[in-house]
Amino acid sequence: MLSLSDQVAELSRGCVSLHSEDELLKRLEKSEQTGVPLRVKAGFDPTAPDLHLGHTVLLQRMKRFQDLGHTAIFLIGDFTAMIGDPTGRSKTRPPLTTQDIRQNAETYKEQVFKILDPEKTEVRFNSEWFGAMPASELIALASRYPVARMLERDDFDKRYKSGQSIAIHEFLYPLVQAWDSVMLKADVELGGDDQLFNLLLGRTLMKQEMERGSALPPQIVMTNPLLEGIDAQGDGDGVVGAKMSKSLGNAIGVDEPARDQFGKMMRICDPLMWRYYELLSERSLAQIDALKAQVSNGSLHPKNAKLDLAQEITARFHGDASGAHERSEFERISHDKDALPDDLPEAVVSADSDYLACLVEAGAAKSRGEARRLVQGRGVRIDGEVADDPFAEVPKTEWVLRVGKRRFFRIKPQ
Repeated sequence: MLSLSDQVAELSRGCVSLHSEDELLKRLEKSEQTGVPLRVKAGFDPTAPDLHLGHTVLLQRMKRFQDLGHTAIFLIGDFTAMIGDPTGRSKTRPPLTTQDIRQNAETYKEQVFKILDPEKTEVRFNSEWFGAMPASELIALASRYPVARMLERDDFDKRYKSGQSIAIHEFLYPLVQAWDSVMLKADVELGGDDQLFNLLLGRTLMKQEMERGSALPPQIVMTNPLLEGIDAQGDGDGVVGAKMSKSLGNAIGVDEPARDQFGKMMRICDPLMWRYYELLSERSLAQIDALKAQVSNGSLHPKNAKLDLAQEITARFHGDASGAHERSEFERISHDKDALPDDLPEAVVSADSDYLACLVEAGAAKSRGEARRLVQGRGVRIDGEVADDPFAEVPKTEWVLRVGKRRFFRIKPQ
């Protein structure tokens, strides 16, 4: 068992803010003395049906609490989703339909248990208490926090000063999220750094409850950074890049095929690799420091450290055998420029296509414009030969398309 100070270090590694370290230490000490696990809450509004590695930063932190014997509360905000999270929004967010919420919530549950231990996880929906809350109680809850303080929240402040609309129901969102913590008796709440206002509001309501006689102390708040996408760049001073987002094309999806996950992990720059290690890996801080020392003294090549990380992440979502297989395939193809993967995906294309149409039909490019750039950049090979003419007709018989270093397709014209 780690010492209490080491537990705090592991649990808070990479976090942006911790309110407060001393409280966390005392809460862990009490848990150790009483044998009562901490209740660690994180809320997710089911606004999208799939997750990427950026979402799993928070889940990995929950997993570290679980590994130390504590209880994770995975709260699905089916009630708050009907309000619409205003965080970071320049205008009122449209609420989801009940059907969307239900479908997305089911998909979330399937994906999160690839990381969390279901035996140590409570899956809750905040409609459990808000669905039955009468309007009078919701109004009473709204009376517990002044509008002036609510307008101090950064996104509300910007919208108010710029004359942009703020709907009354948007003020309810932080209060509803905060009340979830009271209802769940949370010891710790985790969230993104952009959620700090809401999480601290949970502490405020809990303090108010203590003044009313509750024995529940205010929750500890830990905020997580927004994980940069795979296209971020860095040096010794840090990493710079847009946050991971599927809309930006720089994300690694939880449900992506193993080969795609592994290949994308190998594309990240070395400084970003260490950030991914800190936020995503199950290796301890001491183990990561040892890896860094090996890379620094030249006894371990950075590529091998990256291979280890790519294998770990791929194995997490597809199993140990898949992680090991994708590493073996990656290394084999890297060492032999003429080698082909053992399981080429097949794509049927029109027999009278040119190479641009073929790339689009095979899913190797999103548009003819992107396909032309790939060909002009000499990144497309036909049976091992560089494709020079983007408008040439494709071969009439089966052939192998290679795009870049790692993407292969067995093309079947018809």
